[in-house]
Amino acid sequence: MLKDMLVKQIILEKGCALGLCFQMQAYPLLVLRAEKGFLMCGYLDTRAAERLVDAAAKVTGVKTFEDMLKAKIVEATPAARALGVEPGMTGEEALNKMF
Repeated sequence: MLKDMLVKQIILEKGCALGLCFQMQAYPLLVLRAEKGFLMCGYLDTRAAERLVDAAAKVTGVKTFEDMLKAKIVEATPAARALGVEPGMTGEEALNKMF
């Protein structure tokens, strides 16, 4: 029975992101969506987002939305890079470029 799902608004400097959290067995599956793209945790695949021409960036080792905002980007799709997202910036910096 699915009992651990959270949807939350995350207020950022440039806009309001929608946070989705699904509690899996060991770690949560996390996504933060802005108007033009999204930030994903390590459960998800940037290659799939790239094939769909989505602006997506990945952070790893995170358990909360706050962790995602502080973590460094490890991968970004070409569409995300076109918005100014680069590996090494924080999740919050990346999301603010996706509004």
